[in-house]
Amino acid sequence: MPIRMAYLGPKGTYAEKAASALAKLANLEDPEFVPCSGIRIVIEQVAKKLCDFAVVPIENSVEGGVTATLDGLWSNPSLSIQKAVVLPIQHSLVSSGSIGQISEVLSHPQALAQCSSWLANNLPNALQLQTNSTAEAVKMVIGSNFRAAIAPRASANISGIKELSFPINDVSGNRTRFVLLHIDKSTAKGNIGSFAFSLNKNAPGALLEALACIANLGLNMTRIESRPSKRELGEYVFFVDIELSKNTHDADKLLTQLLSPLCAHLVNFGSYTSTEMNID
Repeated sequence: MPIRMAYLGPKGTYAEKAASALAKLANLEDPEFVPCSGIRIVIEQVAKKLCDFAVVPIENSVEGGVTATLDGLWSNPSLSIQKAVVLPIQHSLVSSGSIGQISEVLSHPQALAQCSSWLANNLPNALQLQTNSTAEAVKMVIGSNFRAAIAPRASANISGIKELSFPINDVSGNRTRFVLLHIDKSTAKGNIGSFAFSLNKNAPGALLEALACIANLGLNMTRIESRPSKRELGEYVFFVDIELSKNTHDADKLLTQLLSPLCAHLVNFGSYTSTEMNID
């Protein structure tokens, strides 16, 4: 049986490029790529062992953490991050019509947010509609003169679609980190360690105590992000990335210190290597 790898589809998305890159980095030979219509569905494919691996975006340099991915990871603590790849993101406005005709712009919520200033300056009256992916947006605007999609530049090669403007993302250095997920915990070592935790108590200094464990071990925290626990108002889950190297303490020591008595729940997503790539 071929190795099955789920990703946010359909074909033509940045996630498909990331899936191809991560398959090569992980030395996975001839995987079967399985496009899915939503991030939570992608994660469930590997959590339920319908696929061997999954590729999802986890963080964007402009918009921060991808909330659907963070929530999906917290809900599936058995998953681990095997590898990560950082890709440059350059958005194009494509349509069958002309820019003067556009009254609706469709794309994935992250893409719309990453182009918000451009849209405000160039298409201030256009209705912004969210889709499951940039590729889905392209399919929905084919043949329409009043609809445009924010998508990869290669979308302009599709019959009936033309590029109206490029690049339209607000920040030229826009990048997204994609991660490769697997159901089993990894024993591999890498330059990033990722974990998430909720606190035992909602009290002054509780979060500071947890963060002090990281500082006291001499570890550099490269990301911290919070998400509502969805149990009660004011209760949060914290996602943290730390830098790891041969000279740093073992991440397991940190997790042991955090687990008791500071954290109610703690999920270790493992350590892995993150690679930056340029893909056309």
